Amino acid sequence: DKGQSSHAPFRFGKNDIFDNRLIFGDNLLALKALEQEFAGKIRCVFIDPPYKTGSAFTHYDDGIEHSLWLSLMRDRLDILRNLLSKDGSLWITIDDNESHYLKVICDEVFGRENFVANVIWQKKFSPQANAVWLSDSHDHVLVYAREKSSWRPNLLTRTEEADARYSSPDNDPRGPWTSGDFTISLTGGQRGAQYARTGHSDNIFEIRTPSGRKLMPTRGRCWGASPRRYKELLADNRLWFGPDGNNVPRIKRFLSEVQQGIVCMTVWLRTEVGDNQDAKREVMTFNAQEVFSTPKPEKLLARILQLATNPGDIVLDSFAGSGT
Repeated sequence: DKGQSSHAPFRFGKNDIFDNRLIFGDNLLALKALEQEFAGKIRCVFIDPPYKTGSAFTHYDDGIEHSLWLSLMRDRLDILRNLLSKDGSLWITIDDNESHYLKVICDEVFGRENFVANVIWQKKFSPQANAVWLSDSHDHVLVYAREKSSWRPNLLTRTEEADARYSSPDNDPRGPWTSGDFTISLTGGQRGAQYARTGHSDNIFEIRTPSGRKLMPTRGRCWGASPRRYKELLADNRLWFGPDGNNVPRIKRFLSEVQQGIVCMTVWLRTEVGDNQDAKREVMTFNAQEVFSTPKPEKLLARILQLATNPGDIVLDSFAGSGT
């Protein structure tokens, strides 16, 4: 219910088949109607609600009082939660004006234990010259799971840039690899607690590099394996001592053995998912006369759908103001 369009409806051919639904009207009433048919069946809910910035937009009144805005959001979040499947998730784009208050409401509706992340989306490329205080360059994407214990995001597709970090300077027959730290901190976890209690760790021992250099782990750290496991890794050529065999060992991780995707991070740069200018250009391709003020770029929606859905899943956007 971000607004109503004055444009004439699209005309489709009599043989066109569409599985999607576009509902025109108040979204609270629409959600209540959908609840009867889709309760527990929606895999992903994406909403881009009014940001309550205090200004009246062309398409909807975005200047309502703070507590009323929260109340309106609470009513809709209650139904959205009921619509989600047990392995479903909610994604909300919002800015700094209400993001922290909205999170508290979401915590109450979904439970704090089902909060997944606060993603930072870089929505602008350059600073605003007329900004009085700080020029805002990001929005938030609040992520909640219906039941976090049973929800897992998909991996992102591996990129050529990510794969380019792998090489094989030693011509290992297993193919390209990258190296990682072969030491572990002694200040945390079970190993750290044991070391603090006894002053001893099995993973603190002398290593001799291929060049003959003798090494001990740095203070406060231990090697990433026991002496026995270290010998196994050494025999399997899974440790890298540098081109001259004189460096501190690093563990080799082969491209062929890594997961076929990348774990998503919580900072989304505009180069990855687009920004406000990208979104406006996309809207202008089909509506150059009346461009929505804050549309979301298609890449941003594509990122969310890639993480939260699989083919055949049902997706709901109950604030489809920008038409993205």
